[in-house]
Amino acid sequence: MTGLGSFVLAGGVALTLATCCAVLFGEISVTPREALSTLANRLFGLDLAVDPIRDGIVWHYRLSRAVVAMCAGASLAICGVVLQALLRNPLAEPYLLGISAGASTGAVLVIVLALGAGAVTVSAGAMAGALLAFGFVAVLSFGAGRGAERVILAGIAGSQLFNAATSFIVTSSASAEQTRGIMFWLLGSLGGVRWPDAGLALPVLLVGLSVCLYRARALDAFAFGEDAAASLGVDVARVRVELLGLTALLTACVVSIVGAVGFVGLVIPHATRFFVGPAHGRLILGSALAGAAFMVLADVLSRLVLPGQVLPIGVITALFGAPAFAVLLWRSRGRQ
Repeated sequence: MTGLGSFVLAGGVALTLATCCAVLFGEISVTPREALSTLANRLFGLDLAVDPIRDGIVWHYRLSRAVVAMCAGASLAICGVVLQALLRNPLAEPYLLGISAGASTGAVLVIVLALGAGAVTVSAGAMAGALLAFGFVAVLSFGAGRGAERVILAGIAGSQLFNAATSFIVTSSASAEQTRGIMFWLLGSLGGVRWPDAGLALPVLLVGLSVCLYRARALDAFAFGEDAAASLGVDVARVRVELLGLTALLTACVVSIVGAVGFVGLVIPHATRFFVGPAHGRLILGSALAGAAFMVLADVLSRLVLPGQVLPIGVITALFGAPAFAVLLWRSRGRQ
């Protein structure tokens, strides 16, 4: 079995186990028999005996939440792979580059000012904010001179600017109840997601995954620089615009549903690269699977760490991501 095959098998087992934990564990315990009966009833139209309350917990609350967590984790991991390849920067990811902050600003603006209603409208606002934030970071980093560290510094400046804009919008326009809900959501929350959210996140993920796999060889060429990619027949400008727009779309969709979740796009691609190598066809598939499993496990931990409380999922991902970020910084120091 190849390295990718072994990794996919291990990732599939981990994702299955994580999903089982997500469905079975919580404030109200559900037995495997009740979960399987609910799935059989819902998917195959059977009429097995299941308590209606537990049926609702399994199907409407926990399973929909797990599916959205999978989509969010896979989307953010793919964004990390693409941004690291296009920018040739191992620290690039939507959260550190300010794209998540910009998407949050756009989504909050739509929510607070009631510019529209529904997940699609909020996602459109998040998309506009993500593109604006990426444009800001690109202009600032280009003006400051090229270099990996300048891109990150520009991303930090963009994050602070758009986080400040979000805080201004919330404090000046939102009610006390809206403020509490938005601030919790901004830290990353899967508490309010249901099947309509999965219906939005899953198609966007599949489109993003398909396009990235189609462009995998172009991303391989970008690893040798833009001039080398152009000499190999890659339309550099077109591929860059296409994939950067795609990362903005994936990030905006995730942020509009679960909030700004950091470090997934940073940690997962590096961990996956260690197992499957740098070829982007394998890396994109492996990272999507690993990101999905990681987010489901993070959601399970967010519900179980403190009895009777649910931590923002961004807290869990940061606890794993911040040490990994420190290790990457230390390794990049050694290469300079």
